[in-house]
Amino acid sequence: MINFDLLDNSEYLNDQLFSNNFLPNQFITEQENFENFKIPNIPTPYQFSKKIIDLSKQTELKEKPQEKNEEKSEEKGIVKAYKGTTTLAFVFAKGIVVAVDSRASSGQYIASQTVQKVIPINKYILGTMAGGAADCQFWQRHLGRLTNLYELTNRERMSVSSASKLLANMLYSYRNYGLSLGTMVSGYDNKGPHLYYVDNDGTRLKNNLFSVGSGSPFAYGVLDDGYKWDLEVEEACELGRRAIYHATHRDAYSGGMVNVYYINQDGWTKISTEDSNDLHWKYQNEKL
Repeated sequence: MINFDLLDNSEYLNDQLFSNNFLPNQFITEQENFENFKIPNIPTPYQFSKKIIDLSKQTELKEKPQEKNEEKSEEKGIVKAYKGTTTLAFVFAKGIVVAVDSRASSGQYIASQTVQKVIPINKYILGTMAGGAADCQFWQRHLGRLTNLYELTNRERMSVSSASKLLANMLYSYRNYGLSLGTMVSGYDNKGPHLYYVDNDGTRLKNNLFSVGSGSPFAYGVLDDGYKWDLEVEEACELGRRAIYHATHRDAYSGGMVNVYYINQDGWTKISTEDSNDLHWKYQNEKL
């Protein structure tokens, strides 16, 4: 998850930066309507975002003595983005398992232990959260609205492929605007189970197994050891649960509850919610 340190707005968001002159003429009908709604007077919103949160604002470039052609950057930005989570999903013979933790970190501090990192797109498609909580929630809920409108208009469900492509296209349009999002779009349609990875640059990848977040290297270690196509549903859910637990145990930015979901032709179902601390002692006792 992501959290920004508070800024002294008086230093950066001064009156010279904001002006209604940036608004298109058709929107400036009554000046009083924009009394409390100021728009940055800049060519693009991206430039405004860079002024406020870009780490390169105070970047110092230093040349390496032995390699003069290469430059080393020492980032000392105004705002630092702290990210941490573990999410995973994989396809197997009988459907899809999605498992996530529930910790939101704010730098060295735990902001929440009860974040719902699985966002329902519709009855048959789930999205996961990694990156900025606001970005993930907004864009995936917006995707959910679009899939529902598609179903009402066309009298058929949008495919998982189309839903993931729609999200990727929207995010590609907003690349370099400071979004922070890495999601897995997983679901079941008339062609079977599908799993896609989509991020804030508009990248869209399809595979049978993904793990996203700071704890993903630890989760991948468990998944690579236990994943196989012909798993039973109970085995698959336990594999996802165990992978998230090991990530929460080794990654300081992951923790809280371990939530497991299962998707098949009938839609998605929440299988379990278990405290990672309880799972720790459960798995430790199994070793004895």
